[in-house]
Amino acid sequence: MILLNGRKVQKQIEWESGLTVLDLALKHEVDWGFACTRGSCARCRCLVKEGSEYLKAPTDAELDRLEPEEIEAGYRLGCQLQVQQDGVITITHKPYF
Repeated sequence: MILLNGRKVQKQIEWESGLTVLDLALKHEVDWGFACTRGSCARCRCLVKEGSEYLKAPTDAELDRLEPEEIEAGYRLGCQLQVQQDGVITITHKPYF
């Protein structure tokens, strides 16, 4: 179960293999800002508040765009972030602007 906290909507959804958090947000109509889907704009930046152990490791795009301190604090890019296994995960959209 994933709890997505968008700008105006909060939804509890089920994990779907192969989809990014941004894909899931769009599919389930959670207001989630984005511009590029490549990991370069960071408008889809989000904060993993719970369940980071169920997520795939940061991608090269995330490592290039986010500071090490951000990743350490739980920030990821929604367009890159994928779930690895089922579990309780809470993610909040947290763009820079």
